[in-house]
Amino acid sequence: MLTATQKYAAGALFGLALHQAQIHQTRPLGFPYEDDDEDGIGRRPSEDRSSSGSSADSVSEDSQLWVNQSCGLLRPVFRVLEIDEKAWAGLEETAGHSEAKQHVGAFLRLLAEERDVSSDASDKELALTNGVDAMSSSMETSPTDYESKKEKQREYEQSCREKLSNPEMTPEMKSEEKDLLDNIQQDTNNIQQETNVTTSVVEQTHVQAISESNGKPVEEVEMLSYPRKVTVLYELLSACLADTPEDNKKSTRRRKGFDARHRVALRLLATWLDVKWIKMEAIETMVACSAMALLKEEESKEETRSPESSWAKWKRGGIIGAAALTGGTLMAITGGLAAPAIAAGFGALAPTLGTIIPVIGASGFAAVASAAGSVAGSVAVAASFGAAGAGLTGTKMARRIGDVEEFEFKAIGENHNQGRLAVEISVSGFVFEEEDFIRPWEGQYNNLERYALQWESKNLFSVSTAIQDWLTSKIATEMMKRGAMMTVLGTLVTALAWPTTLLALTDFIDSKWTIAVDRSDKAGKLLAEVLLKGLQGQRPVTLVGFSLGARVIFRCLQILAESETNAGLVERVVLLGAPIAIRDVNWEATRKVVAGRYVNAYSTNDWMLGIAFRANLLTQGLAGIQPVDVPGIENVDVTEVIEGHSSYLWCTQQILEQLELDTYFPVFNGRNFES
Repeated sequence: MLTATQKYAAGALFGLALHQAQIHQTRPLGFPYEDDDEDGIGRRPSEDRSSSGSSADSVSEDSQLWVNQSCGLLRPVFRVLEIDEKAWAGLEETAGHSEAKQHVGAFLRLLAEERDVSSDASDKELALTNGVDAMSSSMETSPTDYESKKEKQREYEQSCREKLSNPEMTPEMKSEEKDLLDNIQQDTNNIQQETNVTTSVVEQTHVQAISESNGKPVEEVEMLSYPRKVTVLYELLSACLADTPEDNKKSTRRRKGFDARHRVALRLLATWLDVKWIKMEAIETMVACSAMALLKEEESKEETRSPESSWAKWKRGGIIGAAALTGGTLMAITGGLAAPAIAAGFGALAPTLGTIIPVIGASGFAAVASAAGSVAGSVAVAASFGAAGAGLTGTKMARRIGDVEEFEFKAIGENHNQGRLAVEISVSGFVFEEEDFIRPWEGQYNNLERYALQWESKNLFSVSTAIQDWLTSKIATEMMKRGAMMTVLGTLVTALAWPTTLLALTDFIDSKWTIAVDRSDKAGKLLAEVLLKGLQGQRPVTLVGFSLGARVIFRCLQILAESETNAGLVERVVLLGAPIAIRDVNWEATRKVVAGRYVNAYSTNDWMLGIAFRANLLTQGLAGIQPVDVPGIENVDVTEVIEGHSSYLWCTQQILEQLELDTYFPVFNGRNFES
């Protein structure tokens, strides 16, 4: 649908977006940096041109750059767009060693040109746009559904509060308990006087919201028609999913399937073009469905074609990118088109898609939509993708591995078997019942295929109950009333010694906590193995977890960071109330394997987390109660909404809404916390 010049411009813009996305790993938009521009495109000082810190004079000499040929991210896109190979090196240099601001406008003007654009291409652009709008409309949640989820979340919160409420305090306490409290108070007072400790914590560093100027689209975008913007994003996504035989010979570092770095670059480009992200998600679903439809069509004629003619048809139909061919096998996308709503919507789009992809035709799309509406049809489509009987829900621990006795994924939400090209895995870490692995995440709404990880419930129940029993004891309650714990927390943050009397009181938590921490680290290793095996369907993954669940995710990232080839697996990460040390831990390495946003949400009054994790606090700090001073980590202070560590059970959904994860730039809209 694009002319040769427009394809060149689209490839160039994607290269610029890809490199800017890498820069934003350590220099997120909206954070104050010297020499930043005001339009959100980004600027890199000449002495620090890549996120790897390399000072190479040429992109070809810096293998850490995402636009370098060795990463296998950019040239396959150029190839599918049929950009002249002679221009590839120049486009790479432009993307990697120039300020994006200098070039984005020029390439947008090239895209806006109408020379040599046939009426047929214009008709296809319009048909594609109508299809995307229809699909995105079907993917939006209704106010009724949203309110229904909210009500269920309120019911869960009420249930949790009743279950975890403190018992009534008796009027009089035993004399020995009173003496003990007096000793604790005296100890904390002495420490504070000797070291001049204040109860204040490190000043919060997160960005409340990106500046208005950074949120504006590029000025030249107004020259582009909406159908042209949609077409560019469609063509680029198809090219990103391509895996041609030629690519296999030239790059060994790029993983097959949909690379997280590609998705982040597309997210930035959609921001530049002022296209809502749900439109991009609609394009993803259409491309996935188109690939499935084409596969069904190809299979029905396979016996009568030679490999050469088959390949020619794929290429001529323009679906080479959507199909993601690897030796004749499509990329694994878990599930098919079982959902009746999607099947019906897909059937309605058949004329539109048939125009864009003539190889299949409207009748072919209608047929696959009809087949997908039945259970048998969905199984057939899933089998075509090599996903039948596998996927995350098939990952259940059948035997004991590394002392981990339970490790199982549970499907949540309504987006399964609907051609979603991205996955979210949520991990609870402070639980009292089995439902606590799932209920905190049910109220969330997004267009990802979502799973909750249920792991080591026996140990998590044990440590959570032990901590809660201590919290509801008369000793702890009285300490809270006297404000002693806030003094203790101030002591923790500054890595000073604890009152010895308090340490004696919490010894009984240690054994259970130590076991739970050990199992969380081992579960994190298993999670990394799952992602490395591609059981998520070789799709970008968003990881969200609270308490020990956040530690599971962090350990997973540490394992992935051991190899540079794993950089394209994880798109976004959110850690909430994380029991993870700050110092003497390589946060920078984990940041490199997260292509997009990386959030550390902390509460300065979560002293329960401090008690449980005190052994390391003396020298290392704690991410769950203070900021992590690492470039590219979004530190978000959620103290206003988190009453105590158990609050993450019912407040996680609210925090995620305020983070607005679907935006490219860092956002934390805390204004709604009051409600």
